[in-house]
Amino acid sequence: MQDLAGSRVLVTGANTGIGRVTARELAARGAHVLLATRSLERTREALDEIAALGRGSAEHLPLDLGDLASVQRAVRALRDRDEPLHVLLNNAGLVGSHGVTAQGFELAFGTNHLGHFLLTRGLLDLLARGAAERDAPSRVVNVASKAHVNAKRVDWEALRRPTATRTGWREYAVSKLCNIWHVSELARRETPRRVHAYALHPGVIASDLWRRVPWPIRAIATRGMISNEEGARTSIWCAAAPELSGETGRYYDDRRERTPTALARDATLARELWERSEAWVAPFAD
Repeated sequence: MQDLAGSRVLVTGANTGIGRVTARELAARGAHVLLATRSLERTREALDEIAALGRGSAEHLPLDLGDLASVQRAVRALRDRDEPLHVLLNNAGLVGSHGVTAQGFELAFGTNHLGHFLLTRGLLDLLARGAAERDAPSRVVNVASKAHVNAKRVDWEALRRPTATRTGWREYAVSKLCNIWHVSELARRETPRRVHAYALHPGVIASDLWRRVPWPIRAIATRGMISNEEGARTSIWCAAAPELSGETGRYYDDRRERTPTALARDATLARELWERSEAWVAPFAD
């Protein structure tokens, strides 16, 4: 892993699970890490953990991915600081939750994809500046999931309605498919500015991600899962491995490139998702 001294990194959902481990390990490599979470109080332990490392640094950035107005405020705060960004790690996610976001999108889709889409969109200029400053590509890393294989199609209209299934698993699979499409289209659009994009499956992890899945389904689903430390390895690798600096638009599992489903490789649908997402976030985009 490369030394990250002087790098600025943003990690969403960095107060728990693999996001917390990822933030800590990137700070240990010298990075200044922005921990983007909803609650400062619930992020204090993660901040203290990084402060105790004696290397790197961290600060809290208020962010609620289920509210596009909150995402817009976070983007504006970072733009006002006018500092380059070198890694954006879109880690936060939920499964098993039901309902809609503040703007009326299905909860998993709105949080796992659309909030991250607006965040990424708003920070692209800062990422391009980071690439120019270092003369090396900046990185956008989306924590997707092997669960995308369970998404056989996307009902665009269903994305504007409350979660329909009892477990929320189908909706989660669609949101993870969208994470991969986001990366492939981002890579196509932003390669000229040296903003590279990566999607990954972190493994099946016994983390807080499952906290809203109904019991006893949660107990069955989490049996035999790996630890947060194991699950964070591919995220850290995508964020910091020198050998990936020439790659973009790829999907990884266990620190190896993998081939996602044919649906996830559909460039036409990836472009359609991007265009629809642009229209949906337009009232909150500067």
